[in-house]
Amino acid sequence: MDISINTEIKNVVSATDKDAQYDAKAKCLLGNKIILAHILVKTVDEFRGMNPKDVVSYIEGEPFISVVPVEPGLTNTEKEKDGQRIVGMNTENAEINEGLIRFDIIFYVRMKDGITQVIVNLEAQKDEPTGYHILNRAVFYVSRLVSSQKERDFVKTNYNDIKRVFSIWVCMNMDENSMAYVHLTKDDLVGSYPWQGGLDLLNIILIGISNELPKHDDKYELHRLLSTLLSIELSVDEKLGIMEKEYSIPLDDRIRKDVSAMCNLSQGIRERGGAEREEKIILNMHMKGYTLEQIAECVEKTIDEVEAVIEKREPVLA
Repeated sequence: MDISINTEIKNVVSATDKDAQYDAKAKCLLGNKIILAHILVKTVDEFRGMNPKDVVSYIEGEPFISVVPVEPGLTNTEKEKDGQRIVGMNTENAEINEGLIRFDIIFYVRMKDGITQVIVNLEAQKDEPTGYHILNRAVFYVSRLVSSQKERDFVKTNYNDIKRVFSIWVCMNMDENSMAYVHLTKDDLVGSYPWQGGLDLLNIILIGISNELPKHDDKYELHRLLSTLLSIELSVDEKLGIMEKEYSIPLDDRIRKDVSAMCNLSQGIRERGGAEREEKIILNMHMKGYTLEQIAECVEKTIDEVEAVIEKREPVLA
């Protein structure tokens, strides 16, 4: 294999690995209960206006992070204990069947009545996907959260035992900060019969985060926190400072380690992003007919470096 091709493959694999590590650390950071509590007070009606610290106690157990498959038939697993069949979340090691699509974060939340539970799914996206409409994927996820409850949270035809589900999507690199709530509604077309059932069972929240860190006010309070946590520009001290001073988030060892690891990975991602932007400028100038000397002067590179970028991208003719 050509050495230059081999090097390029290694660079791509390394970049992909850095992205995967960054994504994993981001999910771990978002999966902290105090962070989830801040999200819940802005997205789930029951907890609006509450102190996030008080909401933490309503989050049951440890959130499942990237271990529960989305695919029909694989979300649940069956076990037998003391001769009884038990159905629970399928939480196999994420390395098994790597091709499976998994929920980013999924957890149960106990309501303030002490009895009712809801299921919450949190998904983090680097940007709005171009290959499909994100709302369509969110509808699929929220539908799976309902259908997978059969034999786990309700049995046979006990449909009144279905738990409310929330699928919360955080999309970075958007043009503006936004938040939308998608849910079921009932329109009476003929008559007004009071059909019974839960219009509040399916809940989708779409949160758009712009690249610019928003100011800290009630309207953008959640956006500023999420932007801080997921930013590849802010330093460790800047992130921890905002979390502690503005949101009163206790900075335990786990949070500090996750933030530090994300910032270390961010450096490589920033450098790669800068190199890709520079490469794009060189190729655009070349296509518009600028000379190698003119391009080299504009991007502050040598002619040999500019030539290497152009030759790497131009197709080889037979």
